[in-house]
Amino acid sequence: MDFNHIPILKNEIIEYLNIAPEGIYADGTLGGAGHGQAICERLDSKGIFIGIDQDQDAIDVAQERLRDLKPNIFIIRDNFKNIKEIINNLGIKKIDGMLLDLGVSSYQLDEPTRGFSYQYDGPLDMRMDNRGNISAKDIVNNYSENKLAHIIRNYGEEKWAARIAKFIVEYRKGKEIQTTSELVEIIKRAIPAKARREGPHPGKRTFQAIRIEVNNELAIIEKAIEDIVDCLNPGGRLCILTFHSLEDRIVKKTFQRLYNPCICPPDFPQCVCNKEAKIKIITRKPIVPKIDEIEKNPRSRSSKLRVAERISSKLKRGE
Repeated sequence: MDFNHIPILKNEIIEYLNIAPEGIYADGTLGGAGHGQAICERLDSKGIFIGIDQDQDAIDVAQERLRDLKPNIFIIRDNFKNIKEIINNLGIKKIDGMLLDLGVSSYQLDEPTRGFSYQYDGPLDMRMDNRGNISAKDIVNNYSENKLAHIIRNYGEEKWAARIAKFIVEYRKGKEIQTTSELVEIIKRAIPAKARREGPHPGKRTFQAIRIEVNNELAIIEKAIEDIVDCLNPGGRLCILTFHSLEDRIVKKTFQRLYNPCICPPDFPQCVCNKEAKIKIITRKPIVPKIDEIEKNPRSRSSKLRVAERISSKLKRGE
């Protein structure tokens, strides 16, 4: 199985996680264990590493790559949104750090049979967890024109969303849309030639939108962040890598709310709502890859890293 995942911002993530050799760390999006291996290499035999992924292919590769490393390693097929249940089942109360590398993995993009990529012909699937009930094929063949336009516009930020949805619905009247290449051709016909010549591949935004819908990606982020923060020991760090503005915006706003949860009117001289900050924000601006990393790994170009730290002090607004 070709699972050549290049971990993005690896050195920065390891630095910001501030790893203690005997600590407990989790990677909520294990993938090919690129980041996970780097974390495990900094843990000793008393340390614990929890690797979580929905994808069985990723689980299989990670188990092999991490097999001979020092820490106690638990690899679990699940969604990071279930972090509280996962650590509870392991008999662990709190963790010292966690990484989320959001979005689709390089392996999933490069494996045609997974149906994630607009660059390869394959079945329309896009499920990160192939146990899921809904695939990309179900969405493009069964969603109404309005619903298709809505997700393509809102999850793909595609200005031709309505036109693409119309063309999809017209095409499927004749036959079911079954492959990624069929969908790409429909999208190309829907977008005017001049617009196709400018910007990214014409299928990029629509494929992103459908993938997000299939995997319910955006809906789980905010609650998952809250739960992860609750699971952190004081001083524990949460590092989150995002790859498009929709993800990054949710992460940024959730961090800000957990840092300043006060709901008192701005003109109140002091906080009376008694809502306490849970984190401090370590990265006021997101960390982005340097030029040399982008040249080595072009897929890192759009990535942003944000980091928060769990606090124990009871801080209120203005403190």
